[in-house]
Amino acid sequence: MKEQATFGAGCFWGVQAAFDELDGVLETQVGYLGGHLPNPTYEQVCQGDTGHAEVVQVTYDPHRISYQALLDKFWELHDPTQKNRQGPDIGSQYRSVIFTHNETQRTQAEASRSKLQASGRFERPIVTEIVPASTFYPAEDYHQHYLKKKGLGSCHLPS
Repeated sequence: MKEQATFGAGCFWGVQAAFDELDGVLETQVGYLGGHLPNPTYEQVCQGDTGHAEVVQVTYDPHRISYQALLDKFWELHDPTQKNRQGPDIGSQYRSVIFTHNETQRTQAEASRSKLQASGRFERPIVTEIVPASTFYPAEDYHQHYLKKKGLGSCHLPS
């Protein structure tokens, strides 16, 4: 059995590398989601006017890893209180967003966000969007598993 989850948490290179490390994640693919331009290119998305976010689409086995565990990793990877920014990357394409693939994911994502906000971990409000997934456009091949190909650690992610 396979399911999909899709997350935007800044530059997709480091986010992909982090999800790749989780047992139960079968495959990850970086790409673009949430905008109005069909088949966008990296250059177009970087202009910031396509509406797309850089995302990682995660294919996972729900018998080996739960959607909640994926959400927990997502919250660890970035600062969800920063609007349209993570680390040195600025623009709506770097927004904090969870794209849900069904009602159960939406409910779990909203509950997870509310619980994290109430925890007091962050002084500022969480700005993470939770929206239904639309058409996912895979990024160009050179972006797929970029950090692994280049032998690099991470980008904006905390160590």
